[in-house]
Amino acid sequence: MLIGHFTEQPYQDADLKMNPSNMIGTSNAFYKPAIGAQLYNRYLDEKIYAEEVGFEGLMMNEHHDLPACMQSVTNVALTILARQTRKAKLIMLGNVLPLWDDPLWLAEHLAMVDMISGGRLVSGIVRGAGTESLAHNANTTYNRERFNEAHDFIVKTWTTPGPFRWEGKHLQFRYVNPWCLPLQKPHPPIWVPGLSSPETVKWCAEHHYPYVMLATLLEPTKEMFQLYDQHAAEVGYKSGTQHHGYLFKVHVDDTEQQAEEAGRRFLSGVFNPFIAQGNETAISPHLFLPPGYSSRASVARLQKLFVDQQGRSTITPSYEDAEKHYSIISGTPKAVMPKVKHVLEYLRPGTVFFWDGDGSMTHEDQVRSMRLYGQELIPAVKELAKELDLKSPFETNDGTGITPEVWAKAKGAAEG
Repeated sequence: MLIGHFTEQPYQDADLKMNPSNMIGTSNAFYKPAIGAQLYNRYLDEKIYAEEVGFEGLMMNEHHDLPACMQSVTNVALTILARQTRKAKLIMLGNVLPLWDDPLWLAEHLAMVDMISGGRLVSGIVRGAGTESLAHNANTTYNRERFNEAHDFIVKTWTTPGPFRWEGKHLQFRYVNPWCLPLQKPHPPIWVPGLSSPETVKWCAEHHYPYVMLATLLEPTKEMFQLYDQHAAEVGYKSGTQHHGYLFKVHVDDTEQQAEEAGRRFLSGVFNPFIAQGNETAISPHLFLPPGYSSRASVARLQKLFVDQQGRSTITPSYEDAEKHYSIISGTPKAVMPKVKHVLEYLRPGTVFFWDGDGSMTHEDQVRSMRLYGQELIPAVKELAKELDLKSPFETNDGTGITPEVWAKAKGAAEG
């Protein structure tokens, strides 16, 4: 099993005045660069410390125009970590491909990260939420088409000697011959994170790419993993734990009182960009899921994932409801481990990311937790993973590269 660390890296400022109806409409007039500078360095320090205590993967993500996530140009932090860390995989989940009019630049940047890090990059790719397209003026109707073509173009750029010409529907390049190629061959592993899209899960299965579910409820998560396995069988191979990843919120602390206090801070402040709770604001549905962005099947899945039978949101529930549904696990290592065991036994992921240090949690909250992770939780989870035979892509050498079919598709698109 690969065990990773994640924090959304929110902007924290008690003076922030949120737009009462739409988080993405919160004016950056309230943004204080001095606070932002302190937070960026704090989050980098925490990522470096995460490696020191034993986390094997450092997960980064990308959002735009949202106080809940400061990582809009996350490849900058990724580059810093490539030089400042030594062992942990740098797992980018992920770059928003449909926003890139010049994915050749992205391919070059990621190749540099892979080389500087000594071949530790995992190049995650995403379609992004509808808000990302709004922030960068991208047509959501072509989101999936642009995602697919950018993926094929980057794969070909990394794996086919240049110069070559690319004439696609959305991308045209007369000359592709970058003097900057990844250290890993045939290219860095490609993983895809997501929430509920059946189309994306099937696409991942076709490409043998691991799929990482992002803090979703257990039952719908298991259903999506089963969909992956079913489609993998249909295209001719048997998938396994190496193709399943899961992110979930887990905080450990010295005492139960400290754990509850920090856990409640986890679910407060600028926490979630999508659904309102208390004094928080939400992104309007037409901005999160604009016309043309998602299929009806995906929208139905989202509703099932994030609305319970009583019609209440399960993204930002009360602390008590979150604990009940394993949406947050907080306690001493001894109290937390049985709950973590239940999640791993039920979902059987080969890769897990522990989401911690978010909301209005302090640096001290995060450091205490990571110290206990290193001393107690990570070793216990590793032992459990052995008992359950939960293997990551790096232990099976499967699901991390690309298939001949993808090469053929990319070559065919280039040759027209």
